Amino acid sequence: MFHAPKLKQWSSAVRAAFGAVLVAATLGAVPAAAQQDTASLAQVGRLVANLNQSVEFYEALGFVKDEAESRDWARDETIETLFGVSGFETRLAKMQMNSASSGKPFTVYLREVRGIERRNLAVRTMWKPTSTHIGVNLGQIREHWADLREAGILRARSWGDELQPAGQTSGQLAYISDPDGLDVEIIEPRGDGATGVTHFGLVVTDIDKARDFYVGLLGGTLPPEEPQWLQGDFYDSVVGGHGGIVRLFFLTFPEAADPSVTLNFELIDYQNRKQPIDAFTITDIGVNYFGFQVPDLDSYLARALALGAKQVSKQIVTLRDGTREVLLRDPDNGAYVLFLERP
Repeated sequence: MFHAPKLKQWSSAVRAAFGAVLVAATLGAVPAAAQQDTASLAQVGRLVANLNQSVEFYEALGFVKDEAESRDWARDETIETLFGVSGFETRLAKMQMNSASSGKPFTVYLREVRGIERRNLAVRTMWKPTSTHIGVNLGQIREHWADLREAGILRARSWGDELQPAGQTSGQLAYISDPDGLDVEIIEPRGDGATGVTHFGLVVTDIDKARDFYVGLLGGTLPPEEPQWLQGDFYDSVVGGHGGIVRLFFLTFPEAADPSVTLNFELIDYQNRKQPIDAFTITDIGVNYFGFQVPDLDSYLARALALGAKQVSKQIVTLRDGTREVLLRDPDNGAYVLFLERP
């Protein structure tokens, strides 16, 4: 098996690594100049099996349901066109939590569909290609953990359902799964650090293809140093694995609600977890998409397709407020990405 020459071991680097993870979760608070020609992080969408159960989970974490913008069961031709699939009913919950960067609401759309066959991806591991997570800083994190456990909806990824990573005596960080196996990284803020949504993560297959798309096209900013390969109990314990070797590319994007600040977007590259990519479609249970606001949808779409992205939507759709949207699969491993252009 190939071993990278630069490989941080648990025994020598865990303190620095733990600090780096916590700092990376709060980098979004660093001001950034507004960039009108760069994509910005706007929303996340998650496809669920039972909307009521999913809403309960996210509310337990502190998300708030926007009742006015949520929808009951109905056929929706716009969504059918966007998803490239016909003949289903759908219902929607618009969930919001403030961004830790801007203090403004960040939206996670939970959508359930019925009337078509759906695969269930809830059992996949965190290192499976296209796996995703949302990162949130939670105040009173132990109380949230206890409440989730008492409600019977705590699905911890970590070894022994522990909130603290292996070998750590301070600082709380853990991954938990929603009812559909979609992950949320919960982090205890440092000092008086802001609470709320901090970052997002995506497990990639080919880092060069991923960088071409998320950095070269969408404009994500990378630190100047190439990340090192990491391994050890700290990294294994939080995701519930053993023997993983991983490197983390911490991109930053402007936040669509306030482009003067940034949110983090992690490209997660496992050296020894290059598993086959499961077949799945946008309507399957446990599918996630990331929504990027772009300044010129037609141009970004053409450039994305030239890089090898695949268009999912039958055509670009226009919403009632004039927003134009199109759904794609990225050129790396087919993760779902929504492009949206505001009027």
